[in-house]
Amino acid sequence: MKKISLFFIGLLSLGGVATAQPSKATLVIETDQPQAKIHKEIYGQFAEHLGAGIYGGIWVGKNSKIPNIDGYRRDVVEAIKQLAVPVIRWPGGCFADQYHWMDGVGPQDKRKHLINSNWGGVVEDNSFGTNEFLNFCELVGAEPYISGNLGSGTPQEMADWVEYMTFDGSSPMADLRRANGRDKPWKVKFWGVGNESWGCGGNMTPEYYSDLYRRYATFLHNYSGNQLYKIASGANGNDYNWTDVVMKAVGHRMQGISLHYYTVPKTWADKGSATSFDTQEYLTSIEKTLYMNELITKHSAIMDKYDPQKKIGLIVDEWGIWTNVEPGTNPGFLFQQNSLRDAIIAALNFNIFDQHADRVRMANIAQMVNVLQSIILTKGDKMVLTPTYYAFEMYKGHMGGELLNTQLTCDQINLGQEKSPMLSVSASSKDGVITLSIVNIDPTNDADLTCDLRGGTFKSVLGEILTSKNLTDINTFDVPSTVQLKPFTSAKLKGSNVTLKVPAKSIITLTIQ
Repeated sequence: MKKISLFFIGLLSLGGVATAQPSKATLVIETDQPQAKIHKEIYGQFAEHLGAGIYGGIWVGKNSKIPNIDGYRRDVVEAIKQLAVPVIRWPGGCFADQYHWMDGVGPQDKRKHLINSNWGGVVEDNSFGTNEFLNFCELVGAEPYISGNLGSGTPQEMADWVEYMTFDGSSPMADLRRANGRDKPWKVKFWGVGNESWGCGGNMTPEYYSDLYRRYATFLHNYSGNQLYKIASGANGNDYNWTDVVMKAVGHRMQGISLHYYTVPKTWADKGSATSFDTQEYLTSIEKTLYMNELITKHSAIMDKYDPQKKIGLIVDEWGIWTNVEPGTNPGFLFQQNSLRDAIIAALNFNIFDQHADRVRMANIAQMVNVLQSIILTKGDKMVLTPTYYAFEMYKGHMGGELLNTQLTCDQINLGQEKSPMLSVSASSKDGVITLSIVNIDPTNDADLTCDLRGGTFKSVLGEILTSKNLTDINTFDVPSTVQLKPFTSAKLKGSNVTLKVPAKSIITLTIQ
C-alpha cells in the first residue's frame, strides 16, 4: 500500500488492487490543524425551467389538490428544509439566456405564454417568476442565486432586475415590485452574468464574453445594503483557455467564475442507462467523476496566477451524472432515475469540493427536482427521496466547518484507464465536533479502517450509512425506501483511535465528539 494525498484523487496510476478479504486502511486526521473553511454553499441546488423541475416539482399553484403552501408543494418544501439547502440557482441553465424577467411578474393570469425552445418545446406560462422564486427561497431558508440573461437580454434589462429585487427606495422598478405585492426588497447576493456563454448562452469566444461581462457588470449596482457577488460564466470542463482569458480580462470585477462538468457514463450520443449498467460501466462512471479533481486543480492554478490571494471563488454551478432519459419520457425533459451509484458519485464530488475549499466557493448539483441527478422525484401527489438526497443529508455536518488535514493509506482499485484509492474521505471540524465522511467506491470489497485522531480528546462516535444490495438499486413511488439512511453502530472509539469496517459500495458519515 502507498500513502495517498487526497488532493490527487482520480489522478493516480499506482500499483495495487483490492483483495477478496477486507483490505487494511489507515487514516490520520490532524484534528488541531484546521485548513480552509468549507463554505456551506458547496452543498447548493439548481432549479431550471426544464421538464417538471419547476412545474409539478416545486410549483403546483394555490388551487392545486396537491397539498401546498401558497402554491409550493408542501412535501418538497419540507424535504428541502430538512437538508438545510443553503442556496438555489435559478432560472437556468440554458433557459436563463432566453428568459426576460418582466414576462414573469405581475398578475399570473396576465403573464405571457411562450415556448420553451431549449427544453421540449412546451408552453411556458411564466406563472413561476421572480416573486415566486424569491419567496420560495425565503420559505425554505435558502439564498437565491440568479442567473442573468446576457445572451439575449440587455444591460438595462439586467440592471432593472437587480433594482426590482433589491432597492428599498422609490424608483420605477421598486415601485413595480410593490405593485406586485412585495413592499420590502429581497436580499439577493449571488448573481450570474450569463450562463454557458461558450455554448447555449451565445456561442461566444472568451475575449468577446469578457468584454460583455465588463459592460453588463458595470450597471449592476448595490442597493439598500445588498452586496452583489457577481459570477462570470466560466469554462466547459477542461477549457483552460477560457478561464485564463476571463481571469486576465475581467479580474476582480467579478467575485466568482463558474465551471461546468458532468459525469457521462458512456458518450454524449449514448450516455448510458440510469438503472441498467454493469460493474465496468459503474467503474468508468467513478473514473469520470474523479476527473473533477483534476479540473478544479488546473483551473485553480490558472486562477492563482491572477488572484494569488484567492479572493475570486470557483463556482461549480452545474455538476452531476447525466444519463439517458427514462424510456417513454420526453427527451427534452431530462428525467432520469437515481441509484446508489449516483449517491456515491455525489459523495465523491463533495469530498473533492471540500478538499478544494480554499478556492471552491459554491457548487450546485444539476438539478434539484425531476431533472438529471435529482434529490427529489415527484409524480402527481407522490414524492420520493432519491439516494442522492440522502448523500446530501449525510454531509450537512461539513457545511461551515473547517477542513482538517488528513493522510489516507489504502489499496487501489482499477477503474479502467486509471487506478484510484478505494476509499475517499472528507473530515471537518465545527464547534468541537469532527465530521468524517468515508466513501468506499469498490463494488465488492470491504475495508477495515483505523482512524488516528491526533491533537484532541474525544469521548463518543455516532454514525450513519447509505448502501444497498445492488449499485442499481433505486427508490420508486411504489417502493420509496429501498435505498435509505440507516444507523451505523459498529464504529468503535478507543483512546484516539476509531476503528470500523467500511462495506463495499457504501457511504458512511461519523460524528465524533
